[in-house]
Amino acid sequence: MGTPARRETRLPDLFDLFEMPFTTLRPFTAQAIRIEDYIDEDKYVIRAELPGVDPDHDVEISVSRGILTIHAERKEEHEERRHSEFRYGTYERHIRLPENAHEDDIKATYDKGVLTITVPLQEAKEATRRVAIEH
Repeated sequence: MGTPARRETRLPDLFDLFEMPFTTLRPFTAQAIRIEDYIDEDKYVIRAELPGVDPDHDVEISVSRGILTIHAERKEEHEERRHSEFRYGTYERHIRLPENAHEDDIKATYDKGVLTITVPLQEAKEATRRVAIEH
């Protein structure tokens, strides 16, 4: 694994606050998706737990203004002679991408209940720039 991705600010990211375990207190919103993220050489990798979903029909990944959104729906039904079970739900997670993320070349794979999203990183641009004072 690569280096864990950490934000440079000491204050918690607003999106992280929404993804905390308080989802049960928010009945009208989607459940959070458990993820791990890290930087591996020149790419940002996100791994999301999504067991029991069909990635071709039930998962949507979108990106806008530096925010990657994973939206998934699970619909499972098991029926036996005298017993039936069903599980369903909507899951959603918003992830802030690093500033040097190349949003046009994002790739995603799904294997054994784990969605892996790979975001290539461009060479980091200088964060500060000196401005000349004119006389």
